Amino acid sequence: LFGVTAQAAEAPAAPYVELANPVPVAEPGKIEVVELFWYGCPHCYAFEPVINPWVEKLPSDVNFVRIPAMFGGPWDAHGQLFLTLEAMGVEHKVHNAVFDAIQKQGKRLTKPEDMADFVATQGVDKDKFLATFNSFAIKGQIEAAKKLAVAYGVQGVPTMIVNGKYRFDVGSAGGAEQALQLADKLVDKERATNKAAAN
Repeated sequence: LFGVTAQAAEAPAAPYVELANPVPVAEPGKIEVVELFWYGCPHCYAFEPVINPWVEKLPSDVNFVRIPAMFGGPWDAHGQLFLTLEAMGVEHKVHNAVFDAIQKQGKRLTKPEDMADFVATQGVDKDKFLATFNSFAIKGQIEAAKKLAVAYGVQGVPTMIVNGKYRFDVGSAGGAEQALQLADKLVDKERATNKAAAN
């Protein structure tokens, strides 16, 4: 009976969407896996302990990129926070603490001063954070992130994009583990396509 139900569940449609217009990847020559997320999203928070160990084991021909989804209001504030930490080279040290603060401790972290006070508790220079947060470079990155979300056709988070071609979310994939298995399959598919093209 289990086998029959499993087949029936697989029958409808592929758990991913192939984009009509593929989006160029950040590092040509590498297979790109993008995760679009929001610090205010409980599903993204639940995905973290599953995706992080997976990212650490990715082969050298795969480039993993996190992009904040910005749909206005707190989404934009948190996206700017992430991009600022990334530009300062401290995102890997502070990312989990920011998620915990918003998801567990109920901090809003939507005002630059509040963000600066918080990241200071994580060893980040407050003045440098604010200067970077308000910089022209970060404004450019915000525009780029918003354009990518539109190009990918993203409507919710967490959503993954493989090599600028395939889009799926954790729900459509059937869960967090299944999403990463699907990402692995699509990476393998792209690797095979690249090899065939090279030959």
